[in-house]
Amino acid sequence: MLAPAVPEIIEEEIESAIESRNESLSALRELGPPDLVHLVKQSVKSGGRQTGVYHHVTGVDASSSASLAAYVNTLTYLPNDKTNKVVSGIYCCYNAFSRLDMRVDVKIPGTLESYCIDERGEKRMASDGLWLETFLCGVLRAYAYADDGSGDTIKKIVGVRRFDPITSTEIEHKFLDAAERLFFKGWQLGSEPEIQVPNLVSNHLTTGLINYINTTGRYASGINLFEKLRTRDVEISSLLARVLISADEEVQAVKLLHEAIEQLPMDYSLLSCQSTFCQSKGRQDWALECAKRSVTAAPSEFGTWAKLAEIYVGLEQWDLALLTLNSCPMFTYQDKDAPRMPEPARVILPVMPESMLDELDDSQQQYDVDLVHHSLRKLHAAGYKGTFLKAYSLLTEVTAKIGWDQLLRVRSQVFVMEEEYRSEKQIGSNQQPHANHNASTTALRGTPSPRVNGQAADTQVNGSEKDDEDRETLSPLTEQDANETNSPHLAAESSIEKPEHTITSEVVKAGNDDSSPTNPSYTQFHNKRLCERWLDNLFMVLYEDLRIYTIWRTALTRQSPESAEHQKSAEEWEILGELAERLHHFPEAVEAYQSCLRVRFSPKAMKGVLSMYERQGRYTEMLQALIRLIAWQYRWYSEFSPALLRTIRKLIESEGAVKVRSIVQATNLPQPVLDLTHRYVELCATFRSSGSDG
Repeated sequence: MLAPAVPEIIEEEIESAIESRNESLSALRELGPPDLVHLVKQSVKSGGRQTGVYHHVTGVDASSSASLAAYVNTLTYLPNDKTNKVVSGIYCCYNAFSRLDMRVDVKIPGTLESYCIDERGEKRMASDGLWLETFLCGVLRAYAYADDGSGDTIKKIVGVRRFDPITSTEIEHKFLDAAERLFFKGWQLGSEPEIQVPNLVSNHLTTGLINYINTTGRYASGINLFEKLRTRDVEISSLLARVLISADEEVQAVKLLHEAIEQLPMDYSLLSCQSTFCQSKGRQDWALECAKRSVTAAPSEFGTWAKLAEIYVGLEQWDLALLTLNSCPMFTYQDKDAPRMPEPARVILPVMPESMLDELDDSQQQYDVDLVHHSLRKLHAAGYKGTFLKAYSLLTEVTAKIGWDQLLRVRSQVFVMEEEYRSEKQIGSNQQPHANHNASTTALRGTPSPRVNGQAADTQVNGSEKDDEDRETLSPLTEQDANETNSPHLAAESSIEKPEHTITSEVVKAGNDDSSPTNPSYTQFHNKRLCERWLDNLFMVLYEDLRIYTIWRTALTRQSPESAEHQKSAEEWEILGELAERLHHFPEAVEAYQSCLRVRFSPKAMKGVLSMYERQGRYTEMLQALIRLIAWQYRWYSEFSPALLRTIRKLIESEGAVKVRSIVQATNLPQPVLDLTHRYVELCATFRSSGSDG
């Protein structure tokens, strides 16, 4: 594929980026940051001054020092800089297995030295075993740091070149061989944020393998790998079953799950896989029994509880869904390892001519951000990640199915509400002032508590203690604010009931409660539960989302779409699209995204519209969106997006490669832009994907 342009971040002091990377090594937790490439440039004039420049990269073959040195050599003469020459370069690639930073130091012209740096900054010798680990880590990082097409990942770190790490079947064999040899060390790499304890089948290695197999459709290779590994440990059957189901080998997958569960009846990965399969076949009743056993097998894992809550939602047992959600163990979100670099002197972000397209110009984006109304800036749900994102998604799914008012009624039926608790406590205190029992025992009496982790109530939301401050900041907009945005504020306030707070376990445990649990006034609490503070906060956040959404939709009914469109910036339309998508109002989300695209190009908006085209089977429109998303990715130095490659592969399986190429070629866009999409089609042909031969 055509290599993206090379971004350059110019240092204030030479090698300050290398020093910053050395200092951050001890703080790395999982796969590590993208590879760092540091160059020293010197003016072509005699005695010219030297400058240090760097950029980050993923997907480069890190199987040996020679392959990394070859990448550095490709940067020796850049077409956009003819006044300087590269005199040396250092390539840094993190080995997450051994927690070492592999380095290749290239002098141009001259010598090559390879070594590694440990967490203490000491230099060590690089061995073949370390290079094998580094190669595998490099491939996994390429998938972990790849953008999904929305541009969110690209915008997090400036100046990252993203390459496809596996461009041929030969490199695939090399990757799968390394994965097989290091598979049983995979837990050392950590896991996704929803997993509390990484294990043999839930870690970054297995996530990367499944992602690669589903992206490329190389199911036979995946089945072959997991079949071999399964002979060494039956637990790997859950991974094999997932690949078999994806490969449409469902009968074989069911037999495998049956055999494996007979040997490991309480393996939560196998039970979760079986539950998900039953769900996909519409047998929620069967899925329920599997999910219950999965929770029993792994009560401290968020995923097992979330799956059980999801099934209760499918069964329309709303009260049990809320109670199960309340029992989920929540974890503080840990983001991926990111580079910590000093403030640069300058940043040069060249544009590759082949990716230039006038309609993809998003230079006005920063200006749009400044125009966003403050009511849209403070939507806390937009920042949820990890376990909180999944829990919020389940809550919004229930709301979309039964409505906000009914959700509040169910909530008041299963949880002790603050107002009723206070009033009943007062009555109980007046009747028996000398009692010393705690009312929380009464609140939980007669109900089996599925709650597992007592720490969940104290969990920080996304790493910050913001429950109490959220309750203050989520107050409704003032009427003046509403007038500023021409929003029908009062109508929205009257149609969306603001939820009262539940009584949380922290309040009951405060030690100030001296009411008697034997008081007859407390009998209404016998079948109620204490709500966790994090879940109580989610209701308040959901209320704010619904309130803003209602204001927006009510405003549209009172004015023409054209006038409403001119009153909002592209950034505001993008936020409203995300808001509607969070609330499972997909047609309204697409409407907002299309309004955004009419103002300026946005990869997130285009990705949202692409999802609609995909659901509707509008293949021509899908390809039009894909061409623009791929060109935008190349513009920002990414030749590889697994999500976009997967979409094109499925399109080829459905329509055939010839039709896809014809539609792309018939598009009235510059040929270099079309060639970028053709390269994705060629990659599918390289891996012999279904439909690529016709």
